[in-house]
Amino acid sequence: MQDISFETITVNGISLHTALAGPENGPLVILLHGFPEFWYEWRHLIGPLAARGYRVAAPDQRGYNQSSKPPEIEAYALDELRNDVTELIKAMGREKAVIIGHDWGGAVGWYTAASRPEYVEKFVAINIPHLPAMPASMKKDPTQLLRSSYMLFFQLPGLPEKLLAYNDFEEFANGLVKTSKPGTFTEEDVERYKEAWSQPNAVTTMINWYRGMRKGPKDIVESSYVTPPVRIIWGVGDAFLSKASARTSLGYCRDGELIFVSDATHWVVHEQPDIVERLVTEFMEKT
Repeated sequence: MQDISFETITVNGISLHTALAGPENGPLVILLHGFPEFWYEWRHLIGPLAARGYRVAAPDQRGYNQSSKPPEIEAYALDELRNDVTELIKAMGREKAVIIGHDWGGAVGWYTAASRPEYVEKFVAINIPHLPAMPASMKKDPTQLLRSSYMLFFQLPGLPEKLLAYNDFEEFANGLVKTSKPGTFTEEDVERYKEAWSQPNAVTTMINWYRGMRKGPKDIVESSYVTPPVRIIWGVGDAFLSKASARTSLGYCRDGELIFVSDATHWVVHEQPDIVERLVTEFMEKT
């Protein structure tokens, strides 16, 4: 990671601490991490993309690690999160970018591609369905409601923060370890995450992404169809999201494809970095 630099970029009234790599004039790729991660999620992908000539930007999204943490729940409405991305593209001096998002970062990517397609060259969604696919997939797979029950818990005021921060974030870290393949997250990884979670007010502002769901989205296009090319990469052992939601998401894509990755979970970015790199670069360079 020695070739990664860091810059604080002001967008949409906040500051995003952003990891940067690759030639400044290269095609722009924006990497959007999920919950409860930060730019570090992409450590295995940043270097290879930069080596292929791409300009890579991996921000700590608002509420995370060293980026701004506005306290209001309204600040985490999906429209605001989307606007952070489009403003980042403009701040990088570009008109559009390839967007790659995992988990919540993928949700922001889906929404950006649906509501502001002019900013999106291509989109890669990793273990995250398109928003309208969730209720539709629950009809096909009733277990999805149970898998998503933690989202309801996060709506409670105060209690989730106390639970996640308890005992120096041990239970929080155990959540990563228990839902991933053995050995996926090293002790060094866990310590990096704990450091990020320990930033002032970070636990609350991270959870506010879930609470902000009550505030939107306001600007979704009527059809919800995504016109930029989409590739969905899905670790089949996801404990949180069903394969049905991935398949349903394809129905909202004008030009979409779905690839399941065996021997992987929700944390496929960490578990199968070589496969993710190959699937991402193959898609980006396909004409």
